[in-house]
Amino acid sequence: MDSYPPYRITDEMLALTSAIAQKTQQVADTRLLVNKPHLRRNNRIQSIHSSLAIEANSLSLDQVHDVIDGRVVLGPPKEIREVKNAYEAYEQLSTLHPYRIEDLLRLHGIMMKGFVLDAGSFRMGEEGVFSNGKCIFMAPPARLVPELMQNLFDWMGKARDTVHPLVLSSVFHYEFVFIHPFSDGNGRIARLWQTSLLMGWDEIFQYLPIENQIHRFQNDYYQAISDSHVAGESTAFVTFMLKMIDQVLSELMMTADSNPDPYVRRLLDVMEYGTAYTAQELLMLLGLKSRLGLRKNYLNPALEQKLISMTEPDKPTSKRQRYQKR
Repeated sequence: MDSYPPYRITDEMLALTSAIAQKTQQVADTRLLVNKPHLRRNNRIQSIHSSLAIEANSLSLDQVHDVIDGRVVLGPPKEIREVKNAYEAYEQLSTLHPYRIEDLLRLHGIMMKGFVLDAGSFRMGEEGVFSNGKCIFMAPPARLVPELMQNLFDWMGKARDTVHPLVLSSVFHYEFVFIHPFSDGNGRIARLWQTSLLMGWDEIFQYLPIENQIHRFQNDYYQAISDSHVAGESTAFVTFMLKMIDQVLSELMMTADSNPDPYVRRLLDVMEYGTAYTAQELLMLLGLKSRLGLRKNYLNPALEQKLISMTEPDKPTSKRQRYQKR
């Protein structure tokens, strides 16, 4: 394998890769994401919301859901357009060839349509990576971008038969962010393209909200990028991404393992993270009529297992009571 790009395989990486492979197989065996379009769609909307939130989009998860469902949302037009573009881009996942630069450029054209004049083309100006207003590093000169991107894709084409997809996709993610090939949208494209690469290994990655995990550990995400830049290799970043993927799968499996009750599992499937629901809203989502049945069969068991929580725990009968997925 060519020495480009630089990274080291560590014992921690090997352990994480093995754990992820086992958990991926277990998720497949439990058919947790099979025949559950609502759950898969919720995960995708979470991914879109989180990836855009990392880039300072202020729309809530509920607002993102409403934009995608075609409802009127009061918010900055630019941010609403970002959601629409991102949803269109995510819908293209199954049509992408993750080892073709042409498809990468096409995806960027969709994601950044209406925002930059060079959507779908490599940048012509100089760029840097910033976090909280602080420059983490300056990207390579624009004149080198086409060659660097071609080298990266050439390496992937050669390495795909010898480097595990979990490692390869994470190396790509870091190198892409380092090269910073576009004038805008680099972070969201890097995260989506890693998903595209992982889908070639296992299709469940199309519906795993890895971006949601990155958003929760956003400072660590940027720190891993910075550490890798200082070290001159992507080892730290690859390890970070493997940890994020491992945690996403663990949480997904915990939901399945701790919830053998089909009623509770159905309740969790219709609830989105970050959204608070009234009892009436849950009745409608579940297609139920009896509040007693909702409480006895769905809410109480889920509360006992600490899979959901009340927004007013000290006032369980409050008219303002809402329920959230934990």
